[in-house]
Amino acid sequence: MVRPNSTVVAIVGDESGRVVAGLDGLANVRAVPRAPGDDADLRVRAAVAQSHAAYVVHDVDPLAEVGAAWAGFFDRTVPAGTLEVAVEAALRSLRTEATALPDYYVVLDPDALPETRRHWWFGVLAGASPNRVVPAAADVATVRDTIAALRSGRWWPDPPDEWLHGFGRVVPDRAVLSAG
Repeated sequence: MVRPNSTVVAIVGDESGRVVAGLDGLANVRAVPRAPGDDADLRVRAAVAQSHAAYVVHDVDPLAEVGAAWAGFFDRTVPAGTLEVAVEAALRSLRTEATALPDYYVVLDPDALPETRRHWWFGVLAGASPNRVVPAAADVATVRDTIAALRSGRWWPDPPDEWLHGFGRVVPDRAVLSAG
């Protein structure tokens, strides 16, 4: 896969759509808000491929199903095998370049998340690449400042197979929570 010209930032959380829309129009930012009925992954890939802005921000999480399945596995709210199915689907999507991992995740209002979800973001996912998962309040000004202050760090493990397959072995209360 050809690396994009822009730094790609996925904004995740309940208010992600509103925050992404609020970032639209900022200098050096190309915001890609979801549109009803569209293929969000396709819109994000097109925007990333065409943009020459410093940042492309969106609210599409290529690991959303994996995170939900991981939390459900440990909260015992999903059937056995759900996590494995979600991991295989994510790997297939990444391999075929139907989706791509963002350079950064900005997680909105992490203190309001259920404990297991907080461990997903700041224990499991941040454990793979600590500077790539960053907390922020769910307001446009805070997220703008957070994006401006992003720190570099190691990229996500590549290939992702071993990393993603290992998620089922990372227990929430043993995942080291990152301050972000």
